[in-house]
Amino acid sequence: MSEAIKNRYEFVILFDVENGNPNGDPDAGNMPRIDPETGYGLVTDVCLKRKIRNYVAMVKEGDPAYGIYIRQGRPLNSSDEEAITSNGYKAEDLKNAKKNDPDIDRKLRDYMCSHFYDVRTFGAVMTTFVKASLNCGQVRGPVQMGFARSVDPVVPQEVTITRVAITTAADAEKKGTEMGNKYIVPYGLYRCEGFVSANLAQKTTGFSEDDLALLWKAILNMFEFDRSAARGVMAVRELIVFKHSDTYGNAPAHKLFESVKVERKDPASIPRKYSDYHVYVDEAEIPDEIKVIHMA
Repeated sequence: MSEAIKNRYEFVILFDVENGNPNGDPDAGNMPRIDPETGYGLVTDVCLKRKIRNYVAMVKEGDPAYGIYIRQGRPLNSSDEEAITSNGYKAEDLKNAKKNDPDIDRKLRDYMCSHFYDVRTFGAVMTTFVKASLNCGQVRGPVQMGFARSVDPVVPQEVTITRVAITTAADAEKKGTEMGNKYIVPYGLYRCEGFVSANLAQKTTGFSEDDLALLWKAILNMFEFDRSAARGVMAVRELIVFKHSDTYGNAPAHKLFESVKVERKDPASIPRKYSDYHVYVDEAEIPDEIKVIHMA
């Protein structure tokens, strides 16, 4: 694995959805998430990270350095126990081990970072209280993402659907179809902003240049292998990366984000496709020490 990254980064992701539900809200009948005060659509960071994890798990399957800590079908306890036993201890002996080996916390953290891509990327709280002794520490990851928010307000629609296959024989004698519904956003362009800290990568997780390249690839492809009728057609339209010249950066993140402009070509129209928008970076607002990279 290559050495930890040396440059700070910020990035902006623009993705859209057509006739689908990008992120259902279980507290609202699984309708698309929206800000009730403004009507802007929302997609959580957890939703996007899940897609990145799934892509890495698929393309790096079997690679011991690219395991996924938070994944379906594998309890967190089993991964925690794996780290403990790899250091020569049993889970039930961990408390005594910490008394005899003051460096055990670092060893457990380093094992989790070196074996699980999502831990060294996003960080994790690796303490499970089902077994209080299973404590691999807490890691703040160098890659952080905020909620995605739509560029314009969205209007979720409830669409009634029918099914010709009836569930039970008794019902089949009374009716010929079953009724249901699904929520969609006719069209929405969403914007997500993220951060990559070289300082945390170097001092804590070892997030490397190889890991960074995989992150960009995962973001660009995060919808390509996550197709679902419920989500309609989703695509990453832009990935704009700001690369600083050093570890600590050359400009505040919010200034770089403000340089990315997304404007409707016709302010009076209702956007229904990506080409209805004009997207550009105002280079005059970018310091010379920062490189702007258009990855999509």
